Amino acid sequence: MMPLRLRRSGAIVLRQLYLVRGSVARALPLFAWVAVDVVLWGFITKYLNTFARAGYDFVPVLLGAVLLWDFLGRVMQGVTMAFLEDVWSRNFLNVFATPITIGEYVAGLVASSIATSVIGLGVMVVLAGALFGLSVSVYGAAFAPFLLLLFTFGVALGIFGSALVLRLGPASEWFVWPIPALLSPFAGVFYPLSTLPPWARVIGYALPPAYVFEGMRDVLAHGSLSPTPLLGGGALALAYLALASWFFVRVHRYAVRTGLIARYSAETVS
Repeated sequence: MMPLRLRRSGAIVLRQLYLVRGSVARALPLFAWVAVDVVLWGFITKYLNTFARAGYDFVPVLLGAVLLWDFLGRVMQGVTMAFLEDVWSRNFLNVFATPITIGEYVAGLVASSIATSVIGLGVMVVLAGALFGLSVSVYGAAFAPFLLLLFTFGVALGIFGSALVLRLGPASEWFVWPIPALLSPFAGVFYPLSTLPPWARVIGYALPPAYVFEGMRDVLAHGSLSPTPLLGGGALALAYLALASWFFVRVHRYAVRTGLIARYSAETVS
């Protein structure tokens, strides 16, 4: 029989499954927006190839970067969307009145994110390959570590964003959605970190995705990748995950201790 902890976390995932199954509007974003991104950037890269020097291909450089960055966004949104379903339905008091622990609840959010991000990644890979000839094999064995690092950091962002909404109230969800866009200029998604001014480069080196995109360009340019930068980026991602989890636990304890969680139907909470 499945352990009780897994069953409780699985109940969070099952709830999301029922929500998606019962509403086309919830199912459509799992693949629609990533498809739009791939098609849009795919044609942009094809256009840029008409100006590129012989032998240079923008598709694995730019379209590959879009694919990886969208994957990170899908992971973060997978966590936050599962959390926000409880926000929108004013379901927190019901959930935390049960024996479920905060760790089991967060584990359920992460498991939901795994499901949604895998669907999005599959759609992106199939479309990029079928329409624009992009094969993930061009990144070699480094592709799996790239995904793992981005997944870890995406989960950290999702947990942090969820904690922010739990502490500040439902209206603060608008602080969460722009997070990937705010980080992307410093993460070097489309250009090397050396392009940035020194102060921005410092921020970039503090972001785990920067090591992925620098590594991706190294693989495409030289056919190999030193594992040291990825290990450093992985350590940073784990550190951010630990900090985000700690922050969520602290916010949850504060919400329970002050009675904030019982008043969470308010649009803004002080």
